[in-house]
Amino acid sequence: MAKWIIDQSHSQVGFEVKHMMVSKVKGDFGSYTADIDAEDLADLTTAQISFSFDVASINTRSEDRDNHLKSADFFDVEKYPTITFKSTIIEKSGDDYKVTGDLTIKDVTKPVTFDVEYGGKGKNPWGVEVYGFEAETKINREEFDLTWNAALETGGVLVGKDIKIKVELEVNPAA
Repeated sequence: MAKWIIDQSHSQVGFEVKHMMVSKVKGDFGSYTADIDAEDLADLTTAQISFSFDVASINTRSEDRDNHLKSADFFDVEKYPTITFKSTIIEKSGDDYKVTGDLTIKDVTKPVTFDVEYGGKGKNPWGVEVYGFEAETKINREEFDLTWNAALETGGVLVGKDIKIKVELEVNPAA
């Protein structure tokens, strides 16, 4: 098995959630790591994948909201500084994949499946082989003990339950 690393300057870990039942708030985690071992990334079924996201690096372009998300109302970064994912099953579906694994947020671990689109491979200007992938899943945040909310006068709630997680990766061989 070969080790692969994320090119952080060409990758992103983002999310979106409904706000006030009418719009979306988008954000990302600026700090994350991954361990990817695979015989060949052109066939992800050979891979073992694990991620770790630094929750304190959350960025929604609003300092007040980011601080609230880091508080005990949501992620409680003092107690739970990371979100982790470890693959358990990888299935090929045409040119794409279903990557199932254990997602842990605030000491709650649940299986989730990412739909992964293989973007292809190429060589960068320095002759290094690179692979591209986009992965997306949806989780119910309340299942991970992220239950804070506020009722709206007009009905509904301030923060939606469903969170879309989108990961865009460019990876290359570890040196």
